Amino acid sequence: MKKITALQVQKKNPNRVNIHLDGEFAFGLARITAAWLKVGDILSDEKIASLQTEDSRERALQQALLFLSYRVRSEKEIRQNLQKHEYPKEVIEITLEKLRESNLANDPEFARVWVENRNIFRPRSRRALTMELRQKGLDDETVQAAVADMDEDALAYESALKRANRLKVAALSESKGLEWGEFRKKLSEYLARRGFPYSVIAPIVTRIWNEAHTEETHYEDEETL
Repeated sequence: MKKITALQVQKKNPNRVNIHLDGEFAFGLARITAAWLKVGDILSDEKIASLQTEDSRERALQQALLFLSYRVRSEKEIRQNLQKHEYPKEVIEITLEKLRESNLANDPEFARVWVENRNIFRPRSRRALTMELRQKGLDDETVQAAVADMDEDALAYESALKRANRLKVAALSESKGLEWGEFRKKLSEYLARRGFPYSVIAPIVTRIWNEAHTEETHYEDEETL
């Protein structure tokens, strides 16, 4: 049995409290965990162990919330982050369960947001997004549900159109225009790097060229690609 002789808020972290037992520093606790303690309390070894376990859980939860404050995360990402900070496995699983209860760990929602953001800012093919989501630790059912409604043709067209405009600007800055062959090569490679299949790339590249050259010779997919 040991007696609490001092409770001191840490100078560098006011959310933590230093616990002194029998005149000596013993351990630190989250302020919320130490809230019910007072100088003069007698602690058994079991109570000390319980307080430290509770503190570990609270610190893990706060770490997870900090990690989630930047963007939504998959359960795999949260688990890996807590492992990096060396929290015990049982503490990590308890933390994840709390996050699930609060809907802060929600793989289907994570997948939906991930696909939505990709489609808006950096369009990818269905295959590329499927690979990304699997790398995030999502199961096949969740992944397939997230990518099921993707319109690859529309995404590829929008992405290619933006890239084509940049290619034109670059060509103009060099005082030359892009010929069909160079345009086709650069734009096709751009879309291929984003995982779009040839069957999607070929007609879109041709379509964008023809839309930009209404007064000139048009090209047909089957003859040129």
